[in-house]
Amino acid sequence: MSSFFSGWDCKFLEFTIPKGSRVVFVGVGSNTAIDTELVKPFANARVLLLEEDVRKALLLENFSQQFVAYDDLPDSLGDLDYIVLVDVLGQANDIQDVLRQINSVSQPYTRIVILGNNWLWKGLHSVLDVVGWKSRRLDKNWLTQRQLDLVSVVSGFEIVRSQTLVFFPFNVPLFGRLLNFIASWLPVIRNSGMRRYQVLRPAWKNPEFNSHDSLTIVIPTKNERGNIENAIKRLPDFGVPTEVLFVDGNSSDGTETEIGRVIDAYPNMNIQFLRQTGIGKGNAVREGFDRAKGDVLMILDADLTVPPEDLPKFFEAIKSNIGELINGSRLVYPLEQDSMRFLNFLANHFFASIFTFLLNQPITDTLCGTKVLSRENYRKICAEREFFGDFDPFGDFDLIFGAAKLNLKIIDLPIHYRSRQYGVTQISRFRHGLLLLRMVLFASRKLRIL
Repeated sequence: MSSFFSGWDCKFLEFTIPKGSRVVFVGVGSNTAIDTELVKPFANARVLLLEEDVRKALLLENFSQQFVAYDDLPDSLGDLDYIVLVDVLGQANDIQDVLRQINSVSQPYTRIVILGNNWLWKGLHSVLDVVGWKSRRLDKNWLTQRQLDLVSVVSGFEIVRSQTLVFFPFNVPLFGRLLNFIASWLPVIRNSGMRRYQVLRPAWKNPEFNSHDSLTIVIPTKNERGNIENAIKRLPDFGVPTEVLFVDGNSSDGTETEIGRVIDAYPNMNIQFLRQTGIGKGNAVREGFDRAKGDVLMILDADLTVPPEDLPKFFEAIKSNIGELINGSRLVYPLEQDSMRFLNFLANHFFASIFTFLLNQPITDTLCGTKVLSRENYRKICAEREFFGDFDPFGDFDLIFGAAKLNLKIIDLPIHYRSRQYGVTQISRFRHGLLLLRMVLFASRKLRIL
């Protein structure tokens, strides 16, 4: 039974932690403290065992070991990407004290991964322990999800995502895997698996490690001649050097000529032009971000349905580290008349609910064009892009899926959505609706562990 649980833990960790990450595993010293199978996929991972009596701890071969008194972490664990707590909270004498010490040795970009048992299965764990089918020691602490969230927050963390796995704990060929797969998709039931997994990040609001001293605003264009000058005239002062990069996708209405005129008309502004080599907004965003020089990367749709005057809110959100991908949401405030057709409105709500389910992070609007992240985090997404491939014609899902896979904190920021003043929408309800359905199928295959 223990090895069966470890198999699920391995699946979760291999999905959650990118290859090459700097990882420390923290466990409780015993004969099943840290299963070696958990550590093997991560090169140079270190293991830290907490034990009331260090002499009881069993050495794991071939891995760097460190033994400390129980609930007494060293002052520094080094420069880490991930700290994995394996059944620690179930055994801790003081959970908040353990988490506070973990927080004190974390960097702003460190992610804490908590592996533990779901309190809903306490009775079965007790029975398995009595009959000898479960070799792990029985937990002392059984926290509900609400209690775990609360103690995490008061210990200085924010919850990035939570989920459960293992609904049928017996290794019955085919049948067991099928049952676990089906249960992981069912509402309510999907939160009641035997193993609970949580990803946290330190709630540090002033991330000095990450520079936000400059900004690039990428504006993809396709037949938007009448909006070019307004995009520049309405841009507020962000208080940092700001680059505006128009990426034009072979417009036929004179957009490229108008961009050149505006560049000459506003010599005091850093306005750049890039002729897109590929096709589609997604490609335009990627080409623009690759060319951008700012520490912070921002997208503004050239139709100006998201007012440029709202953009400082996004910049302040990324600077204060409220989130690591700031995603505009058009579905909070009342919509301006004719800004979004009724079927589009319903579809946006539907797809937002689906992707919230798939990502285990709340997303209220997947297709708002305005998104902001640091260039450093964008490079991380690029480094992991092989996992998803070149799949996204919109540009939104490349960033959302990539951020979710890297356990970045995604925050929705409400904006006032306005009607288009020039040109016609380039969104086809039915063609793009089918593309969104493809995105759902793609995400369900790539973002689900089972």
